[in-house]
Amino acid sequence: MLKRKTAPVKNNKHNLAPLILCIACVLINLSFNNLVSRVELPVSLYLDTIGTVLAAVLGGTLPGVLVGFATNFIISFSQPSSLYYGVINVMIAVAASYLSERKKLKKPSGLLALALSLTLISGIFGAVIPWYMDGLALDSESLSGEINKTGFVGPFISYMISNTATNFLDKTLTVIIAELIYRLIPVKFSSMFRFTGWKQTPTTGVEVIEMDRSDNRAVSMRIKMLIVLLISLSTVAAVGTYISVRVYYKSMINQHIAIAQGTAKLAAKELDGDKIEGFFTSGGDTEEYREAHQLLEDILYSSPEIKYLYVYRMEFDGFHVVFDVETDDTPADVIGDVLPYDSGFEPYMPELMAGEPVEPIITDDEYGHLLTASEPVYDSEGKCQCYAIADVDVEMLIKNKHNFLTEMISVFFSFLIIICAFVIWLTDYHIIFPLRSITMQIDKISKSGNDQETLDDDVRKIRRLKIHTGDEIEQLYQSLCTMTLNQSEQMRSIRRLSDSTLKMQDGLIITMADMVENRDSDTGDHIQKTAAYVRIIVSGLKEKGYYAEKITPKFMSDVVRSAPLHDVGKINIPDGVLNKPGKLTPEEYEIMKTHTTAGKKIMEHAIETVEGDSYLKEARNMAAYHHERWDGKGYPEGLHGEVIPLSARIMAVADVFDALTSPRVYKPAFPLDKALSIIEEGNGTQFDPKCVEAFMDSLDEVKKVLRKYDQV
Repeated sequence: MLKRKTAPVKNNKHNLAPLILCIACVLINLSFNNLVSRVELPVSLYLDTIGTVLAAVLGGTLPGVLVGFATNFIISFSQPSSLYYGVINVMIAVAASYLSERKKLKKPSGLLALALSLTLISGIFGAVIPWYMDGLALDSESLSGEINKTGFVGPFISYMISNTATNFLDKTLTVIIAELIYRLIPVKFSSMFRFTGWKQTPTTGVEVIEMDRSDNRAVSMRIKMLIVLLISLSTVAAVGTYISVRVYYKSMINQHIAIAQGTAKLAAKELDGDKIEGFFTSGGDTEEYREAHQLLEDILYSSPEIKYLYVYRMEFDGFHVVFDVETDDTPADVIGDVLPYDSGFEPYMPELMAGEPVEPIITDDEYGHLLTASEPVYDSEGKCQCYAIADVDVEMLIKNKHNFLTEMISVFFSFLIIICAFVIWLTDYHIIFPLRSITMQIDKISKSGNDQETLDDDVRKIRRLKIHTGDEIEQLYQSLCTMTLNQSEQMRSIRRLSDSTLKMQDGLIITMADMVENRDSDTGDHIQKTAAYVRIIVSGLKEKGYYAEKITPKFMSDVVRSAPLHDVGKINIPDGVLNKPGKLTPEEYEIMKTHTTAGKKIMEHAIETVEGDSYLKEARNMAAYHHERWDGKGYPEGLHGEVIPLSARIMAVADVFDALTSPRVYKPAFPLDKALSIIEEGNGTQFDPKCVEAFMDSLDEVKKVLRKYDQV
């Protein structure tokens, strides 16, 4: 195709022209395909990829693959198999776009290369898909049959060569017609047909697009993202396909088991068990026998899924033939013939000899790979005289499974190419081009040296890019702009990042605590309330000057942030103990007490894993020791007084008060006065007196927490 002058890059927000191109090219494909289908031609022509090639050359890969797949999707409404050939049309778009973007279509040799490429794609994949879907047999009079007769290649390669040869004329005409249409489009319009999605001011758009290599990278970000996409999609597709094929095959087996059982039951129902012995005596030479045989033939021929239908009597020396319906590929055995037992029937011989029903059997022997269902035929005395047996060809089911697999793979590849094309386009405009623009301007700033005027000009240029991707790239851009203007803004950005990290850590703490709380049906808003009470107590201690050396701003922050994790060890407590609606037995209570040691281990492991997060040490102390008592009668270690970590002493008051004022399945919530009196009773025995004092002196704040959670 002719070389055209590169037009300036424009920010086409609506991409109306590319959409019109896609619609027009789909109509071109459908129109030419409909035309050749209505005209009797001596050669095979399809001409359903003209619009695909045109869209790929004018608009690039994305419009091309969209047009290619949309064409086959629309045709599939009248020709369902066209959907599975959509991968060919999509690959044609990729090939045409590839050659066009590399300026290979400026000369006739390039057009010939395009025609040959399209021919190979259509010939090879156009042979693979029907061969594995339909298992085509070669016509001896066809070109593929003649090639196969030479003996140089097998049937499949013969069919592929024949299909490739017959596609050459079609693809050559496709390229010629697409070239003619391309020449009719004015140059000023041809540059409008690419989808664009600039997230910046493309003042250097062409330069950005052509900046495709860098000395300091081995693999571009586009390639890396494609690799990740291909691996992830292929993995998901492989797993999904495997599961789908398994489910499909199992469904087919179950469906054909039902058909075989139904056929066997129908045949057994039509036979009179009292007459079986007479059939053997007469050698089948009676009118009744012939009528029954004809009935079995009718049953077999009315069920295309059934391959064989016959009636056998089971004896110790083998199958005794009663009826056998002849098929096209297998002659029928005559009544009285004795056939040896197949190895697949051996496990079921006791049931068969006893005349009992037998589950369907799958065998693979000289008669083929068969699914066999049998139904006993009883006489008037209830004795089994023989079995009506129906066989389904399992090879047919396996072939159907392979067809299904081929269909899934072909459709998957179509979507894979479309998704890859879209991801490349999205990656270019949302990641690659903005990053390249930033890189170009930063390089200029780095080379500006001590020239203040040049530096100021470069700073203005980077700000004029106005990148608005709405994601991390825009954040990077804003950070770079800020950095070039003012170092203090850079530090402010770092502080914002630090705040964000702290919020994330707090969110993780709440999430971990919620995981535990959600297992305990009694806790309600326990972690929120205890955290609030802890804040009240530690603030009160600070105001009173108690434990001044210990209660630093960092300690206060660590205790409040860690408070939600005090019951994290309950994640190890069985539900039967944790949610028991009554008093725990001594054994159950001992199990419940282990939540303190379990919490300690969990938090120690977290401390080892997350180095530097010292606030987790207070989380460990609260998780391990919040059930210790001031008088040393608590658990798990029987610590007393100030030997108990201060954070655990604070949590002890908050935890017990919330337990008293919250309803449980074994008790209602205590009134506030009753709960406060119990706390006072524990002053100096169960609780640190200073913690109780700080709590009691802050009752107004405590009541606010209770009102917030509707408890007072």
